[in-house]
Amino acid sequence: MIELLTTDFIVFALIAGISLALVAGPLGSFIVWRRMSYFGDTLAHSALLGIAIGLITDSNPQLSIIVSSVVFAFLLTLLDRKPSLSTDALLGILAHSSLAIGIVVLAFTDSVRINLEAYLFGALLTINEDDLYWVIAIVAVVAVVLYRFWNDLLSATVHEELAQIEGANITCLNLLIALLVALTISVSMKIVGVLLITSLLIIPPAAARRIAETPEKMAFFASLIGVCSVVVGLFSAFYFDTPVGPSIVVVATIFFVTMHYFPAIEKQ
Repeated sequence: MIELLTTDFIVFALIAGISLALVAGPLGSFIVWRRMSYFGDTLAHSALLGIAIGLITDSNPQLSIIVSSVVFAFLLTLLDRKPSLSTDALLGILAHSSLAIGIVVLAFTDSVRINLEAYLFGALLTINEDDLYWVIAIVAVVAVVLYRFWNDLLSATVHEELAQIEGANITCLNLLIALLVALTISVSMKIVGVLLITSLLIIPPAAARRIAETPEKMAFFASLIGVCSVVVGLFSAFYFDTPVGPSIVVVATIFFVTMHYFPAIEKQ
């Protein structure tokens, strides 16, 4: 067992999963506070289109996913300012159409075969050294930006009108959140997959909400729950021979159910 824990693929998986969980806590808290879960789903679905574009153009898949996610983040933010449809309808159309287009395009790339299931449900144990560098780099950028603009983002989230009166640029702050979500999602695909990415961003903060009395505590507990979910999910997947990504989400869900439906747990 000790030899297994020290193998490269386990070490890489733990570092990548824990790194992502640490920033997913505070970033996911903003998603919960702003009720942006469907926004995150749309960006996650669009990431598959980035994979298809990367294969067609023979470019770095991770870079194409990042570019695709960032472009969609800009597009969604722009369309949300002057919606011709209701926001939920617009997000639903873009989410499912981008996912469908990505899968159709992948079907035409006969010269390249990929494991589509790995991108849909995650393949944490297949992360290599290059993937790990991407994860650490993006996580570091997201963490620094969140730390630098935490108060501004929190102010715009809690009371947008008051923040605007105080001189905050709400449009830029909304775009910043969208870009951070896009970057996080773009490096999360191999960890939990397109269909489960938003779960890792939403479930830990939603669970932490019950036991936190301040935004900062909620972000901290969300990160802690996320890290525990990754570690327990990874090793339970080994023990029960289950897919790693879904196992992580199941563990996070157990945390959520425990904290929300057991009356003994209250905010400290």
